Amino acid sequence: MRYQREKGKLLLYTREVLPEEYPDGLARSIHLAYSRDGKCYQALHDNYGILFAPGLISEKDTIVPKGLKHPEVFELPGGRYGITAERVNEDGSEDSGCQGKVLFWTTEDFMEFELQGLADRHSLELEAMAAADKLPEGEAMTEQTAASGRSEGAAIAKYIGAAQLPKGAIAGGSVEISANLCDRLVQYWDKVYNTEVRVPECVTVSSAQELSEVSALAVYSDGSTAKKQVLWEMESIDFDKAGSYKISGTVQNEEYSFPVARGYGDPVLFSWKGSWYFIATNDNTDDVGLYVRRAETPAGLFEPQTEEHLILGRDETGEFWQTFWAPEFHVIGGALYILFAVGGKVWGPQCYVMRLREDGDILNPTDWERPVRIRRQDGSWLSTDGITLDMTYLRAGKRSYVVWSYRRHIGTPDDTGSMLYIAEIEEETPWQLKSEPVLLSRPLLGWENVSGTINNEGPHSFVSEGTVYLAYSGGSANRYTYVLGLLTAQEDADLLDVKNWKKSGFPVLSFYSVAGEYGPGHNSFFEDDFGNLMIAYHAEDAIDHMIRCDGIRRVHFAVDGRPLFDLSAERDLNPGLRRVTMRVEVPAEGED
Repeated sequence: MRYQREKGKLLLYTREVLPEEYPDGLARSIHLAYSRDGKCYQALHDNYGILFAPGLISEKDTIVPKGLKHPEVFELPGGRYGITAERVNEDGSEDSGCQGKVLFWTTEDFMEFELQGLADRHSLELEAMAAADKLPEGEAMTEQTAASGRSEGAAIAKYIGAAQLPKGAIAGGSVEISANLCDRLVQYWDKVYNTEVRVPECVTVSSAQELSEVSALAVYSDGSTAKKQVLWEMESIDFDKAGSYKISGTVQNEEYSFPVARGYGDPVLFSWKGSWYFIATNDNTDDVGLYVRRAETPAGLFEPQTEEHLILGRDETGEFWQTFWAPEFHVIGGALYILFAVGGKVWGPQCYVMRLREDGDILNPTDWERPVRIRRQDGSWLSTDGITLDMTYLRAGKRSYVVWSYRRHIGTPDDTGSMLYIAEIEEETPWQLKSEPVLLSRPLLGWENVSGTINNEGPHSFVSEGTVYLAYSGGSANRYTYVLGLLTAQEDADLLDVKNWKKSGFPVLSFYSVAGEYGPGHNSFFEDDFGNLMIAYHAEDAIDHMIRCDGIRRVHFAVDGRPLFDLSAERDLNPGLRRVTMRVEVPAEGED
């Protein structure tokens, strides 16, 4: 049959395991690719997995990671689709706990998915064949009928295998989709990039100040937009004389070359009383001490001449001795605090908070009060049986919360992996929880739990248009597998109720997101002097390097409102579109 050009085709596949490039936890997941001609398939989501098998929790509270193989897809009544895959162990061996069953997802658009859990294979095959009108009316599903259906699926996969597939693809099932849905999938999953820059054809202004406020509008491939400042060339304009002038300008873009700094993890940029500050885990000092930089601009923080100031080092009591980890500036109840983790002479980092004295200087160690270890609601330590770290603060719905990472039995066979917890606090006493801790997330998915790493850590948030966005990290903190995950909730919801949170099933930033950046993670957010929401993060500059480096770029909002964290400088503003022209009318004195 001749392939219908007005249709598209969607392929589900897993990938070949490449231990040093694309390991088990990533390869054994469901990937998507599309074809417009039925022969050449293009990977969606950068050829990175989209659907992952959740791991299981053992009796010892450890995570048993899982993978997938043989993905299939079929149409369901009402315009929906079903997706199935066999669950396997992380190494690809058979999972004896789900014989005759498959993991089952439903979707309407291949952008949002709902995991229905383990389902009976035969029942799903019956439903699929009935939906496709391949089962005679009234005929029951038999093993022979089911086997026939599976054989047909295998034949389709074999046929697709002769086509041009994405790198490393192990083909599974496919489904025909409309050309419109195909276009929407490409728009949703592919990278967004700048396609056009617009400025007014003509403006009427009376001063250089008014003209400097005329901005450009950058348009992107998905139809989204962003305002950009323009450096207008005004030399030819006499604002004291009425007239018409044609001028040129250069569109500005806040760009930071990667890396802006080396040997720092968990970077935080913070604006306070007219200056900018930078604080991070300082790998250059073996993570000992809290060091701060100050400058007039964010870029100035990374100039060679900018000094570092030690504001907290080792103390004689030994309470603050090692693992000075993940410091963050936060204004809580009008006072400035640093939330961080630190350990004593016996290794075991715990969460602390340190307050700046009123009218104190951030760079003056004596202006900081002695750090206080975080306590639970009943006055006991936050943890006595594990480690706590990476605490962050967020305010939403007129309530204040802290989120942190907690882990037990690290480095032993009973390692629980790091988990995210949330609790409410009072602004006047942020060193003591107001509520009991609530488990928010565990690293159950292959991109969170990969190559022996078991991490949910590094939470940091922002609020936009009534939604709380809580980014966090999974994978190995100083390896290429490090990624950002995302949790979202409504701002006015009870954030202590886990049902009010939605967790992304795939990473929103990975080593496939921006060329030359490997293992991006443990980020923070800040708003720059131009009102842009920015993300700071650490990554490595090569797949085999383990030196944490820092990067910064703008957070872009897609046309559907999703925040995008992967917009490189070149895709944020096409260098070929920087130059713009505009007609300027200067009115006579007294004219509007």
